[in-house]
Parts: sequence; C-alpha cells; structure tokens
Amino acid sequence: MRRIQLGGSGRTFAAIGLGCMGMSWGYDERGRDDNESIGVIRHAVGLGVDLIDTADQYGPFTNEELVGKALRGHRERVLLATKGGLVVDDPATYRSHRDGRPEHLRAAVDASLQRLAVDHIDLYQLHRVDPDVPLEESWGALAELVKEGKLGALGLSEVSVEEIGRAQAVHPVSSVQSELSLWSRDALTNGVVDHCARENIAFIAFAPLGRGFLSGLIARPEDLPEADGRHRIPRFQPDALTANQSIVERVRVLADGLGATAAQVSIAWVLAQGEHVCALPGTKTRRYLEDNVAAGSLALPPEALAELAALPEAVGAR
Repeated sequence: MRRIQLGGSGRTFAAIGLGCMGMSWGYDERGRDDNESIGVIRHAVGLGVDLIDTADQYGPFTNEELVGKALRGHRERVLLATKGGLVVDDPATYRSHRDGRPEHLRAAVDASLQRLAVDHIDLYQLHRVDPDVPLEESWGALAELVKEGKLGALGLSEVSVEEIGRAQAVHPVSSVQSELSLWSRDALTNGVVDHCARENIAFIAFAPLGRGFLSGLIARPEDLPEADGRHRIPRFQPDALTANQSIVERVRVLADGLGATAAQVSIAWVLAQGEHVCALPGTKTRRYLEDNVAAGSLALPPEALAELAALPEAVGAR
C-alpha cells in the first residue's frame, strides 16, 4: 500500500487508515460490541493499517478508551491520532459546541492522554475552529504542548485554505482532515486538497464511503437502525436517499466491470485525488475492514476516473 508523508514530521503512514468513531458514536450504538471492535483495530494493525483515528467527542470519551485498550501491546506500530475542540452538550442528539480556548485544549489533551493510556499522541487535530477564539490562540496552545512532548504533529479538521495559512504562520500544519468522497467533493472545489499538496500537508479524507451509503447497502431509511445518527442527516432523508441511488448504482456497475466492490472503487477514487491523500474509512467488522484495505491495490483506469468524475452531485446537505 502507498505510504504518505505526515507533513514536516518525518513520519509516514499507510494510505488507508481506520476511523474508529462508529465503534462507539454516531451510528448504531445499540449494536456496539467493544470486544469485537478491539479485535477489528488489532486486525487492522496486522494488515498494515497504522493510522488509527479517534476523538474525545466520540462517545463522548468512550471511543478513546476503547482505542487505548485495543492498542495495548501494539502502541509502537501505529500513528495514533485524536482530536479535541468539540464538546458534547447532549449525547442523545449529538449536539456539540466548539471550544478552542487554550485552557480547554490543554485540559483536553491531558484527558485524552489518560484515556488512551499513553504519554504522547502522534497526531493531535483541532476538531473544529472555534469562531469565538482566534485560531492563532488555539493553535499556539497546541504548539506549546508539542514543545512539552505531549503531542507530535498537529492537524486541522474541516478548515479553509485561509485558516490553514493562519495556523501555518504559528506552527506547521502536518495534516488536514475533511470529508471527501464521491458524493462529498467540497474539499476539491474549495482548493483545500490542492493547497495541501503544494504545502506538503497530508490530506486525510474521512467518510470516503459516504457514511456507508456508497457501499450500496443503504437504500431506504429502514436500512439504518432506529437509533442511528444518520437519520438526522439531510442526505439520508427518504427523498434524498431515493434521488441519490443513481450515484451508487453507477459506482456498482463500474465496480462489477473491474471485479471490485462499490466500496473499493469509492476508496480508490479518493486515493486517486493525490499522492498526499489518505482514505479513512470506518468499520466495526473484519470483513469490511479487509474489503476496504484491499482497495489500496486497486488502480482505477483513466476511463473509470472520467466516469466517476461525471457522477451527479448528491441531493441533500452532508
């Protein structure tokens, strides 16, 4: 599998990582199985997946604890990534607010270190920029924690080119994490992916499978568990799901012709957006993990890339 430079850090990581959010937050929480999830994380490491990504928001807090347990005895084999700066107000509705105050971020890092049971986090990401706190203050506080040895590289999540530049003026930005998939292309149209390439910043694409939609397994709201958080997303409402089926159907037909799955084609398309681009699919099963990792060896021919580029825009906000 291709390896990606973690901008300015001297480290590399595999181009397909593992997003752990869905193991304990956001999707079907009643189907949570921590023992199986620990097995999936360890199996991922065995397959060569070394970017393991979590956040203090997920749970809240329980996902970091899960990842910490899974990595006992495997810590040195991974690039451990977490995030801070989003605070959960109501877990039942996933309502959160942004908190980029330096004092909050310092406390959040210490708490994450404790939950993960580590003394150093390889990649710490500002989960969202707080509009009420100058980005320079938030980023400066994290830069101090790098000097203290608690953090390695620093990354941003869901930011603009202008915000990346402001952070860069304070301390190097090693990665930017944003949603990118065949039905969510904002990071391409707003220039962030290209900017990261020019500035030697790794781009980490979360939800490369469209939160599961591009796998072809979600055609109706009834295909999601009743308590699944995706019911709150406009793109997963009945009319939008119906309208968006044409996207996944075209991906499935193309995948059949390549002897691949729709999920593998979707991940391979993300990887084709640049040598600095990492796909970060999430899964709770070993079967889908192996399917996702296999996408790392799928090279899409030019005609397939052209066909995928011509897919219609998704209906509904992401």
